[in-house]
Amino acid sequence: MPSTLFDKIWDAHVVTAVKNGPTQLYIDRHYCHEVTSPQAFDGLRKRGLQVFRPEKTTLSPDHNIPTLFQDQPIKDPISKNQVDTLTRNAQEFGLTMYGLGHAKNGIIHVIGPENGLTLPGMTIVCGDSHTSTHGAFGSIAFGIGTSEVEMVLASQCILQPRPKTMRITYNGKLQQGVTAKDIALYTISQLTTGGATGYFVEYAGEAIRSLSMEERMTVCNLSIEMGARGGMIAPDETTFTYVKGREFAPKGEAWSKALAYWQTLPTEEGAVFDREVTFDASQIEPMITYGTNPGMGISIHASIPSINQIDPAGQISFEKSLKYMGFAPGEQMEGKAIDYVFLGSCTNGRIEDFRAFASIVKGKKKADNVIVWLVPGSWAVEKQIRAEGLDKILEDAGFELRQPGCSACLAMNEDKVPAGKYAVSTSNRNFEGRQGPGSRTLLAGPLVAAAAAITGQITDPRTL
Repeated sequence: MPSTLFDKIWDAHVVTAVKNGPTQLYIDRHYCHEVTSPQAFDGLRKRGLQVFRPEKTTLSPDHNIPTLFQDQPIKDPISKNQVDTLTRNAQEFGLTMYGLGHAKNGIIHVIGPENGLTLPGMTIVCGDSHTSTHGAFGSIAFGIGTSEVEMVLASQCILQPRPKTMRITYNGKLQQGVTAKDIALYTISQLTTGGATGYFVEYAGEAIRSLSMEERMTVCNLSIEMGARGGMIAPDETTFTYVKGREFAPKGEAWSKALAYWQTLPTEEGAVFDREVTFDASQIEPMITYGTNPGMGISIHASIPSINQIDPAGQISFEKSLKYMGFAPGEQMEGKAIDYVFLGSCTNGRIEDFRAFASIVKGKKKADNVIVWLVPGSWAVEKQIRAEGLDKILEDAGFELRQPGCSACLAMNEDKVPAGKYAVSTSNRNFEGRQGPGSRTLLAGPLVAAAAAITGQITDPRTL
């Protein structure tokens, strides 16, 4: 029988399968940050265990770190304790960690791919839901809980039920000015935040094949926001070109051998998925969210739906969401004033996102009424921004480049949006209080964010 990309990788990593139960799955790469790992390491200590295969685990603090003055001690005592604890655990258990001040430090889902630690055909886990990012390379990547982090540290395996499979195909070409973030927000708006629950999603079609690796990472990153266990894209020449030559990627004969295997991974013609969904890519426009979950998104020119357009089961939460956001059914999003703009996160904190942002703001000036946080996803991204002169474009337009970290994506550091303020954010979640207590988040791509930073309101970037 023809096999899917998912089936090939999953089957190659099965250690044992419990009848009518979970699969014991071998894990190739394990990423850790400071938030979900402390209890897992404590569990190892209590059981007198070491990390089974330490070379397979990589650590980097990212959630709690400040994005200014990283050369100074972290001021917040809780954040400092979490980062210090990660450092001690790395030292005690002999693990590779890229701490504050290290050239490889950054958001874990950014530094893995840019250093060649993430490769096609792998199984990858992290105690973080947006581990699905790494599926862009043709890998099975998903987030796990703290007890599962301990399981992987102790055994390099995990118990997992086999998910169902879904393929989402995007036929046709994208319009100019439409980004990978718009693809993702459009998809979630169509399928809802629960539309892919229980599935591992493969993204396919002409529009997906045309994306760069960084754009593919953005699409896969948001898979979890429609309930999927993870998302993935078949590896191709775009993938191989990106990976080749990176520090931890295979070299020489090992590269040839790996490449030969990776080329066998794509889904075969006739392979059967549990569910198939198709979209016309040419119909996707720049997107903006208006509510308190990523599925509440519309085209930037569209109006907020009326109550009778909402499924009766969701009408109460719809009204509650609009009340929190200060919006009303039928209102236009375009032209609404905003207070903050955030460019960054594991969704849109890579060099191409900064290039896109700079392409809009070049030769213009930041709106006086808007506070803008521009946060690279890693020090490698920050270095490239300066090497390409993008920092000068940003500075000339009135912007300040901050230091790498998760920043305002989830406000576990100083970067918090005040209550009642509106933030156009390139991050992945717009839940109540996600970017600070009482904050109001409007998810968008880097082009829409840039346009808002210049005009001070929701603006179609194509007009600039």
